[in-house]
Amino acid sequence: MSKKHPIVAVTGSSGAGTSTVKTAMQHIYRRNGYKPVVVEGDSFHKYERKQMGQALIQAERLGQVLSHFGASGNEFGKLEELFKQYGESGSGKNRKYLHNDLEAAPYKQDPGTFSPWENIEDGTDFLFYEGLHGAAKDGEIDVGKHVDLLIGVTPIVNLEWIQKIHRDTQERGYAADKVTDTILRRMHDYVHYMTPQYTHTHINFQRVPLVDTSNPFIARDIPTMDESLVVIRFGTKIYRQIDYSYLLDMLNGSFMSRKNTIVIPGGKMGFALETIIEPLIKNLVETGELEWRKEYV
Repeated sequence: MSKKHPIVAVTGSSGAGTSTVKTAMQHIYRRNGYKPVVVEGDSFHKYERKQMGQALIQAERLGQVLSHFGASGNEFGKLEELFKQYGESGSGKNRKYLHNDLEAAPYKQDPGTFSPWENIEDGTDFLFYEGLHGAAKDGEIDVGKHVDLLIGVTPIVNLEWIQKIHRDTQERGYAADKVTDTILRRMHDYVHYMTPQYTHTHINFQRVPLVDTSNPFIARDIPTMDESLVVIRFGTKIYRQIDYSYLLDMLNGSFMSRKNTIVIPGGKMGFALETIIEPLIKNLVETGELEWRKEYV
């Protein structure tokens, strides 16, 4: 962790709502004139798209577990090295995973490949990470210990599966049974690498649908934000700082379910993110302290 070069990490699986956090963050640093370095979690996967397909076949033959959730599919060591170096000096190396033709065109590469490693630009105010592994651990590797503000974004698991099934079948053309096989194949890594991260988050946003998702494998559509609640849990390091009365007044329809937990209508998630996170980031950038202060709202 660093007073001069803070790191903010949003950790959560695909479809969990991390894009909502990314939008909120963009509003925050644009309003305040901050210059962040943005690090995408996909950039620290171990394999490019074609390599991953070959590695999956090999792992299946050997009876091994391989997925983007776990250590075998990622460069946790390089991610920790970047966080450590940035916290110490504001420097480090980053790259991009080029998902599609639009992202790949400037590099004259194929989609599904990595851009070359490049030095982080000088003079950034903080590092913003968004991906699967903002607090990943594997043996002596501990990514999260270098993070100043750790935010978890996770739906209940049935909703997460519904979102994955719909995305992969409708947007990527996969058969439903193949998507189910993928969910089952990476369950070990999900349990051992994904869920433990949420124990360490400073703030956790969990989306809970208000419609029946008891069988996610036959769900016809994804519950909307207006058909959901969002449970916001504040971790032990900051929950005593929060002005809950202020948040309840600001977030219409919200209520407290525990002394460190506020529940809001799903449609208020973006507004809640900015209201809660902006004071923390402003204090980190300006003083190096993780403290929620209402005067920064």
